[in-house]
Amino acid sequence: MIAAMIVIGELINGTRKRIKRAIAERGEAYIASRAQKQAEAGADFIDCNPGTIGEDEIKDIRWLVTTVQEVTDLPVSFDTPNTSALEAAFEVYTNEAAPMINSITAEQERLDGMLDFTVASRANVVALALSDAGMPASADDRVQTAVELVDTLTGAGVAGGSIFVDPVIAPLGTDPKTACAVLEAIATIKAERPDVHVTCGLSNISFGLPERGLLNRVFVAQAIAAGLDSAIVDPLDREMMATIYAAEALAGRDEWCMNYITASREGKLSTQN
Repeated sequence: MIAAMIVIGELINGTRKRIKRAIAERGEAYIASRAQKQAEAGADFIDCNPGTIGEDEIKDIRWLVTTVQEVTDLPVSFDTPNTSALEAAFEVYTNEAAPMINSITAEQERLDGMLDFTVASRANVVALALSDAGMPASADDRVQTAVELVDTLTGAGVAGGSIFVDPVIAPLGTDPKTACAVLEAIATIKAERPDVHVTCGLSNISFGLPERGLLNRVFVAQAIAAGLDSAIVDPLDREMMATIYAAEALAGRDEWCMNYITASREGKLSTQN
């Protein structure tokens, strides 16, 4: 049994040097191992980001999705803004569970280019609170953009439960108020649109700062208390996963603490590798 948090495993990302090399060399065994280990650690989705562009991206995401689904039944998150690459990913995707599109934004050109495809795909979708105004600065900016984007998606036919709003995290080192703004936005979005999920690229909060893991763990606990119910994280980070189990229990989202107790019995709360 895993925590109620919906964990999107982030490790198959072509911006990481080792993954980039594996994609270029078609290192199937390494990519398959990354997928399997994330699934075993408690991931709910396996994110696949080729980290390439153009025709290479189309070929690479097709190969990644094929490789991942050969070793796990978990749904895949197609991490690309390229509609052609998304189409290629859907062409080879055979798992029964609905995949995820990562991501769509409220930027008009991107929204126009992806909305019909997103609706027709019946997939889950990460909805970034980004508009043509640029990076949101305040909680209000995030909420306004997120709610408008959610309403556009649901109005077009996307189910609320398939939407994963990302309030957009800026590094704390560049904006000391960003954590407070994101936490306020999470709580407000969940209050105004309770049917949707709220997710985030969690590690962005600590970018450029020392002891990043500490900041990430404290922030995820605060965010879960505010209403976060999904995150793009490294599920092989035992300390992070243990923090998620504990935070879910403390937030009253783990009935009778059964997930927490089960995780303890399975040795998942021990942070020793």
